[in-house]
Amino acid sequence: MAASLDGQLVVAISSRALFDFEQENELFEQGDDRAYMRLQLERLEQPAAPGVAFSLVKKLLAFNGDAKRVEVVILSRNDPVSGLRVFRSAQASRLEIERGVFTKGRAPYGYLRPLQANLFLSASPGDVRAALDQGFAAATVHTGSVQARDTYPNEVRIAFDGDAVLFSDEAEQVFQRAGLEAFQSHEKRHAGKPLPPGPFKPLLQALHRLQKEGTATMSIRTALVTARSAPAHDRAIRTLMNWNIEIDEAMFLGGLPKGEFLREFEPDFFFDDQTGHVNSAAQHVPAGHVVSGVANQIKGPPA
Repeated sequence: MAASLDGQLVVAISSRALFDFEQENELFEQGDDRAYMRLQLERLEQPAAPGVAFSLVKKLLAFNGDAKRVEVVILSRNDPVSGLRVFRSAQASRLEIERGVFTKGRAPYGYLRPLQANLFLSASPGDVRAALDQGFAAATVHTGSVQARDTYPNEVRIAFDGDAVLFSDEAEQVFQRAGLEAFQSHEKRHAGKPLPPGPFKPLLQALHRLQKEGTATMSIRTALVTARSAPAHDRAIRTLMNWNIEIDEAMFLGGLPKGEFLREFEPDFFFDDQTGHVNSAAQHVPAGHVVSGVANQIKGPPA
């Protein structure tokens, strides 16, 4: 019988998102392919240190006990030779990763479709934007993020922003165009109408299915962390109810900085469409930028 990824939660991840290859990447960015390959080969027996998304990947793979529920695939601009060190590092860290695609500098996101990927994590903003444009949940990892703490070793903890991440940017467009008062009024009038889905709804659904299957040793805890406040909270909650998706925690912060709240939640990863929120969060937790919605169509970095 042919191998299949059907029914599994599939995470495609770049080597820099999974491991700390920042020093090696300096050579890669200089365009010195030979020097980069040589350095990776010289360090072949030296396992790379964990990267920003390491904790998330390790915990998700722990769901593979009596059945294969999660598949993690390396999807990297690395060359195949340098890919040897990526797999060696995964083995040293006891990560059961069997599949990888290495494209030697070319954009790898085209392989997301045959992989049936639920999530793509990369350190390349261009690849992430292209993946989002093709309909995949994707985020640019903040390579300067702190590492996740190990307070909850048997619980995958993931936090999401709402607008332009779980939900569409419909309401965010109103805010950008007309300000907070208009946004609040718009959301109050449309409280009974579910928000259109954003790029990360399919991932949340996949996590919800994984949570329902459950294992004796691993669970998932999710949080909505949003700048919304009452009365705009109503529509967000009703939308999740309409989707038949349960979320464990919801934080309606009314514009307060998210970083300290995330520090208390201790997610293995946080997703947000605003670079300001991502930078704040990265001081406390692993974080990634979802290059989606109207805030990311503005020239220059979004506020």
